[in-house]
Amino acid sequence: MIELEYTAISELRGPLAVVSGVSGVGWDESATIRLPSGETRHGLVLEVDRDLALVQVLEGTSGMSRDGTRVGFAGSPLRVPVGAGWLGRVCDGRGAPLDGGPPVFGTAAAPAGGFPLNPTWRVPPAEPVLTGVSAVDLLTTLVRGQKIALFSAPGLPHLELAAQIAAQSHVGGEPFSVVFAAMGLTHADAAAVRDALELRSAAGELVLLLNLADDPVIERVLTPRIALTVAEHLAFELGRHVLVVMADMTSYCEALREVSAARGEIPARRAYPGYLYSDLASLYERCGRVRGRPGSLTLLPVLTMPAGDITHPVPDLSGYITEGQIVLSPAIPVYPPIDPLASLSRLMRGGVGAGRTEPEHMDLAAQTLAALARARQAGELAELVGAGALSATDRCYLDLARAFTEDLLRQPGDEARTLEQTFERAWRVLSVLPRRELSMLDPGVLEARYREAA
Repeated sequence: MIELEYTAISELRGPLAVVSGVSGVGWDESATIRLPSGETRHGLVLEVDRDLALVQVLEGTSGMSRDGTRVGFAGSPLRVPVGAGWLGRVCDGRGAPLDGGPPVFGTAAAPAGGFPLNPTWRVPPAEPVLTGVSAVDLLTTLVRGQKIALFSAPGLPHLELAAQIAAQSHVGGEPFSVVFAAMGLTHADAAAVRDALELRSAAGELVLLLNLADDPVIERVLTPRIALTVAEHLAFELGRHVLVVMADMTSYCEALREVSAARGEIPARRAYPGYLYSDLASLYERCGRVRGRPGSLTLLPVLTMPAGDITHPVPDLSGYITEGQIVLSPAIPVYPPIDPLASLSRLMRGGVGAGRTEPEHMDLAAQTLAALARARQAGELAELVGAGALSATDRCYLDLARAFTEDLLRQPGDEARTLEQTFERAWRVLSVLPRRELSMLDPGVLEARYREAA
């Protein structure tokens, strides 16, 4: 098939090129742009109006001229090679190798936009993904097929925690892979992520896509879609359990806003496009489990909240779509600074308990959260009347909060704790309280695990 090329470029605007005189070109079609110098760039059709096609140039339009540039259209949406060949590779946001290896060749090709998953094919998320991070595994357990967001204020170590989770996560002895899509990272942050994930990459369990801060903005819009397309094939065709980490979705949304402004679209909240919710949903809803298929796709998007504002459009809309959140707080003095009372995993009950983690897991998590809530109340009261005016029980709750922070929450970035170690620490923390205060735990379990605090 001979590809028809067009040379009538009527406008170059930011990352966009307007090609006139086109015929038979469709929305979301991929394009190849050839410059007079011989350089080749790639694009996607955003809009078609009669004989005009609006093309977003993935490498940007810097250095392009309207004269002598040729644009060819593929007749189909952008397709990505998929298969096990991605495992162990480090690529840029478009999938081009950064590790010095050859281009990634797959056994098949799939549209980068993915396919809507028929709801009747979905199976409820079940079984845990253990991260090796005590606060997550105990209180906000990831469940295979779940989408749960990591909310962070600027300046907090959200990227370090995301990389630690990606490096340590496992599902027992079953096939497991991690797809890490980094968007808008500085070179220093990208190097830190590569170092943290080096062992997982060497083991052939990692796909790493790095979109750097100085890469074309339009590439950032494509990065999570390529990551999810690769992950879908690994999960639903090759039967692997896949964890997809996308950091930072705020950078992605800002890139989407920039493209929207270049297109001249009417802005909505804080100048983001009015379709931000549906665009985020088109990404987040690609995770899950499929009936009759052994694999699963679990999604952990990372979002930095500008000025720590959880009502900002990006975390606000993400909260409506995802099934829980892990919230980092500057008020927490240790790493990882997870606020347990602000965090939630709505599907945790389906992934823990007898045969999955421990039979008393849900009760232990509920008792821990209830105790931390009471400790927070006691702390607020102590600020008003002084710690000396508190009852002996309230002072025990303050001791529990300190024990939780120091013994269970505090965890080095290179330490992977087993579930048994996490439970041991949780019981040690709860044993700070008088036994009569642990009313949410089964008496038989309490008899076996409770220890009188010294």
